[in-house]
Amino acid sequence: MMTNIIDGKSIAAKLRSRIANEVESLKQQGIHPGLAVILVGDDPASQVYVRSKGKQTKEAGMNSFEYRLADNTPQEALLELISKLNQDNSVNGILVQLPLPRHIDEEAIINAIAPQKDVDGFHPINIGLLSTGGKATIPCTPLGCLMMLKDQLGDLSGLKAVVLGRSNIVGKPMASLLIKENCTVTIAHSKTTCIEDECRQADILIAAVGKPELVKENWIKPGATIIDVGINRIKDTENNSKLVGDVDFINVSKKSGAITPVPGGVGPMTIACLLLNTLTITLRQNNLSIPKWIINQE
Repeated sequence: MMTNIIDGKSIAAKLRSRIANEVESLKQQGIHPGLAVILVGDDPASQVYVRSKGKQTKEAGMNSFEYRLADNTPQEALLELISKLNQDNSVNGILVQLPLPRHIDEEAIINAIAPQKDVDGFHPINIGLLSTGGKATIPCTPLGCLMMLKDQLGDLSGLKAVVLGRSNIVGKPMASLLIKENCTVTIAHSKTTCIEDECRQADILIAAVGKPELVKENWIKPGATIIDVGINRIKDTENNSKLVGDVDFINVSKKSGAITPVPGGVGPMTIACLLLNTLTITLRQNNLSIPKWIINQE
């Protein structure tokens, strides 16, 4: 069986190009989309993400506003900044980079962002709208996963999908999106009995549990499409550090019909979908129609 490696980098590049074209059209109408990103503390991974987000935001023609705050910034000061950005008409989307320092209540911060500017899609209102089929801002990683699935498979109606993981950031919204696409969806997690049997039923398997190479070849239905959300840093046989997903890629790829690599799969799509969300909420804020190619946003 010839497995198709789903090229997240290539799909993301095409998506960013379409976004840039839409942004240019908006700018000609006097509308300049702006994304504000707040980073609290000096977590190395978060710094890399924020730098990449800022770079790609500018490349798409959007305004990029970065706020880098000290690790000991009081929660009240962060809430004050968010309140200011909520009122700033030049800022269409607001993102607070997670995780936050321990003394800051993440839930309080997420809830403080105006739902219509919540570019991450984490606000309870957006989560509720997504679960009920409303006009939600969809979390970036699940949206990217869905776009790759539709690029690979087209119509998903009637397919059996298993989501490994039940987080609010990936697992639950991913399940809601797949239900909207008329899939039959199972959410499996650490307490699921016979989890391998559940996975073997799946035409689509989304792995998002944060356990290196958990999903083995014998977990997979022949020809299944595998989306690997995991990003885990491990040591190889020579004690060198490397990134792997939640799926045993080398062996699973021998049996699957299509699979995303790590890195180069879901990661690039997540940032591209952040730009897509910024575009979408800018259009909504200005009462403009959403282009047909922006899926699940009608």
